[in-house]
Amino acid sequence: MKRPMARHDSVSDKIHRYRGVLLVISIPILLVLFVLYVMPGKSTGDLTVLEEIELNSRKIGASSRRNRNYAVIFDAGSSGSRVHVYCFDHNLDLVPIGSELELFEQLKPGLSYYAKDPQAAANSLLSLLDKAESVVPLELRSKTPVRVGATAGLRALEGDAADRILQAVRDLLKDRSTLKSMANGVKILDGSQEGSYEWVTINYLLGKLGGTYKDTVGIIDLGGGSVQMAYAISRDAASKAPSVPAGEDNYVNEMYLKGSKYYLYVHSYLRYGLLAARAEILKASDDSGNPCILEGFDGNYAYGGNEYKASAPSSGTSMEECRRVTLKALKINDTCTHMKCTFGGVWNGGGGDGQKNLFIASFFFDRAAEAGFIKASDPVAKVNPHSFAEAAKRACGTKYADAKATFPDVGEGNLAYFCMDLVYQYTLLIDGLGLDPYQDITLVKKVQYRDSFVEAAWPLGSAIEAVSS
Repeated sequence: MKRPMARHDSVSDKIHRYRGVLLVISIPILLVLFVLYVMPGKSTGDLTVLEEIELNSRKIGASSRRNRNYAVIFDAGSSGSRVHVYCFDHNLDLVPIGSELELFEQLKPGLSYYAKDPQAAANSLLSLLDKAESVVPLELRSKTPVRVGATAGLRALEGDAADRILQAVRDLLKDRSTLKSMANGVKILDGSQEGSYEWVTINYLLGKLGGTYKDTVGIIDLGGGSVQMAYAISRDAASKAPSVPAGEDNYVNEMYLKGSKYYLYVHSYLRYGLLAARAEILKASDDSGNPCILEGFDGNYAYGGNEYKASAPSSGTSMEECRRVTLKALKINDTCTHMKCTFGGVWNGGGGDGQKNLFIASFFFDRAAEAGFIKASDPVAKVNPHSFAEAAKRACGTKYADAKATFPDVGEGNLAYFCMDLVYQYTLLIDGLGLDPYQDITLVKKVQYRDSFVEAAWPLGSAIEAVSS
């Protein structure tokens, strides 16, 4: 069967058939052509307008940068030096630097490694300083505060070694840096300052600053050499703070943050950080052995240049006896000359709403994760102090030979002291600092800030104080 022949329309037929479509398309084209025809050519004046728009755009960008405040904080620790750079907007909210909420760089060894060569110690910070300055806009560098906070490493140096290193760092910042450095911005932090900055960091990240003290959370930070407690109290409670002997830190610091004034109770208990407390507990036991040491271990514990005999008594490890020795080491029964004390005759701050919600950091988090009652991968965890007692009961009932299999995440050097550490942490919280065994506490490693998690560490608190002052 033959196919019918295709029909071939003439051009005029096609125009007639699609006349409606052509009309719709042609109208906007004609309008564009008309506008182009009546518009004059681009003049020198038009170029000036475009250049002015671009210039204004640049000015707006520069103005936006000027409304930001940067802070550069060096954490000069015993094992290494670290630099943190933070950027804040006019509301004191963190602004990302690149893709991160802070610039963070670190290197080893720390300043104390150069005890005999102060200039080498200062020069070791140069690479960190260069990286820090590179992310601060040139026009803001002279207004950007730089601080260096040294901790345990420099505290332990003998003679004037620490002072000479700090002076060398001051000279370096003055001669080689375009940042805003002040003589009192380079110093050894005492425990109270670390505690204050830690409190500021956590409350800032949680969005608690700017309101009343009742809205804030308290912190307990267990380091290696000392433990800090800090929480906001009422003005009335602050007025009742006992005086302290000359040379000691006051119990209450006044701080202005995000437009609000806070009275911050803070105290640092020297020699009661986790590693230092081991020495105190070993000293508090008799010659027959220490009931906190895992059965089967016989050795020595070195701390602060001294060694202490560390072995279990013939009767074996005992959680109850370990608690007794720990209470003795904490000096729970020392005379309290104030309204109410924690331990060692120290005023407790009076309590109040600022202490109701507690965030517990550092070695508390680490030991809880190693004991297995929180996950190390979780940045925060809700527990209660009794959780440490339950973990201690299990640890104290474990022989040293079986400890690694039972607690695989505990380092070899800590295994023999795992019962001691957990008993100490429980006793410190309950008997020392007066917490209820079953109250909720938050173990914290990092704090969520918007869509990111930020280390719960003191440098951010120092940066906030620096840009707020």
